[in-house]
Amino acid sequence: MVYVLMGIQLCPISANQLLYSIYLKSKLIVILFTITNYGYEYCCTEYSAVASGSFEWWVYNFFPFLLSVTGEVTPGLTQTEFDLRRQRLASLIEVQADRLGPTASSNKHLVIVLSHPIRYMTNDIPYPFHQNQDFLYLTGILEPDSALVLCGTGRPDQAILFVPRRDPARELWDGPRSGKDGAAALTGVERVHCTEELGLVLKSLKGSTVWYDGSKPCHPGLHQTHVWPLLEGGPMVRSLRPLTHSLRALKSPAEVALMKEAGRITAQAFKKTMGMSHGDIDEALLYAKFDFECRAHGANFLAYPPVVAGGNRANTLHYINNNQIVKNGEMVLLDGGCEYFCYVSDITRTWPVNGKFSPAQAELYEGVLEVQKACLSLCSPGVSLDHIYSTMLALLGRQLKQLGIVKGSTSDADALKAARRYCPHHVGHYLGMDVHDTPELSRSQPLQPGMAITIEPGLYICEDDDQVPERFRGLGVRIEDDVVIQDEINPLILSSDTPKTIADVERACAQS
Repeated sequence: MVYVLMGIQLCPISANQLLYSIYLKSKLIVILFTITNYGYEYCCTEYSAVASGSFEWWVYNFFPFLLSVTGEVTPGLTQTEFDLRRQRLASLIEVQADRLGPTASSNKHLVIVLSHPIRYMTNDIPYPFHQNQDFLYLTGILEPDSALVLCGTGRPDQAILFVPRRDPARELWDGPRSGKDGAAALTGVERVHCTEELGLVLKSLKGSTVWYDGSKPCHPGLHQTHVWPLLEGGPMVRSLRPLTHSLRALKSPAEVALMKEAGRITAQAFKKTMGMSHGDIDEALLYAKFDFECRAHGANFLAYPPVVAGGNRANTLHYINNNQIVKNGEMVLLDGGCEYFCYVSDITRTWPVNGKFSPAQAELYEGVLEVQKACLSLCSPGVSLDHIYSTMLALLGRQLKQLGIVKGSTSDADALKAARRYCPHHVGHYLGMDVHDTPELSRSQPLQPGMAITIEPGLYICEDDDQVPERFRGLGVRIEDDVVIQDEINPLILSSDTPKTIADVERACAQS
C-alpha cells in the first residue's frame, strides 16, 4: 500500500523497510529506511530529471516505490539483465547463422520486434494495455507504438530503440510519454529514435537476413508502414519467436523472485476468498473478492479472467460467466492468478462453499490430490511435461477404479480412455510472463532448471452422466500449483501457501 502525505510518498516494502519518495525541483529523492536492532539506517538516492520530466514520469508513475536499486528498468529487473537477454539472443542467432554456412554467418542480420498498439473496445474506450511479451522481455518498455531493432554482421548485438515522440497535446489526455531521452535513461540503450523514423533506419541498415514474425504482426500499423517495405526487398526472413521463447523459458533468479511474489499474493487472495464463502453465494461476489484481494496484496491486476464455477459448472473447463449462485452444499472451482510486474501466477483450488466437504466431495478431492502430489514429485530436470501427463492419466485411471466411477475389472487401456474422458486437458503448461507461456516450446522436451510450469490434474463428472455413481454426479475438481524446476530433487512450489489439503481448506473457510 502506498501512502501520500504532504508531497512525500511513503511505502512499506517489507516488514522492516520504508521507502520515501520526494519529488522536489525536478529531482526525485528516494530515501530507504531500514529498521535494525539498534535503531534504523537510511540510504538516500537522487535521480535527476531528464527531458522535461519524462524520465521521472516513467519512474514516479509506474514504479515510485521500487527505486532502491539503481538501474532498474522494471521492478526487480535491471538494465544489466535486459542487456544480457539481448546479448543471449544475439548469440543464439550467431549459432544459427554458423549452421547455415559461411554466407549466412557473414551476412548482416536484423532483428525486429514490435510493441503492441493500443486497442479499443469501442469509440475512445481502450482496452487495458498489454505489451507484446517478447518486446517487453528484451526492453522493459511498457509503452505502445514502439520497436526494438538489433543489428550486426553475423551477431546482431547493437540495439536501437524506437519510441513515440513526445506530444504535449496527446499527453494532456493520456499522460506524459518517455520520449527519446527518457527511454534511453530508463533502458540504458544509447541509440534511440522516434518511432516514425523506423522505416528510414531499417532501409539504411540493409540487412540481408531479417529475424521477424510477420505472419501475424503484433502491430499491424508499424508492420505495414515501416517493416513491409523492407521485406518487399527480398531479404531472407526467419522467425524470431522460437529463439525468444527458448530464452524466456529459462527464468533468472530475479524472474523467479517476481513469480514467487505473484504466487504469494494469489495464495493470500485464495485464503481470503475461502474465508468469505458461504452457502448460496454469488459467483460474482467470489470473483470480486478474489480480484480485490489480489490487488490489495500488491498485484497489478488479474492475469486472466478467472473461472469461478459452482456446482456442475465446474465441468465446463473455461467457464467465465461467473454469475450464478453456488448453492449450500456445492463446491466452487476457482482458477485464478495475478500479474505482478509482468510475471503471472495460475492457481486452481476447489472447495465447498459451506466450509465442509461431504463424503463424496472428499473422496473425489482426495483422489485428485493424490494424483497431483505424485505429479509434483516428478517435476525435475530431464522429465518432460508429456511424461508427467502420461503418468497423470495412468494414476487417474487407477483412481477412477478405486472410486467406482469405472469398474474394477476395467483394463488398463480402457482406464486410460476413461481418464482422458474425465480429464480432457493436459497436466500443465509453461508459465512466466504469459499464463500459457512460450507456446513455441514443445511439451515433449525435457524440463530444465529455471523452467516454470503448472501441474493441474482434475476430474470432471457431469450431472447427467448416468454411468457413474450418483453421489459423484455434478462434481468437478481441479487442483493446480505453479512450479519452478530446480537443480535439486525437489521443485520450488510457488503456490505452496495456498490451502490444499482438506484440513487446510476447511480451516481457511472457517477464517471469516
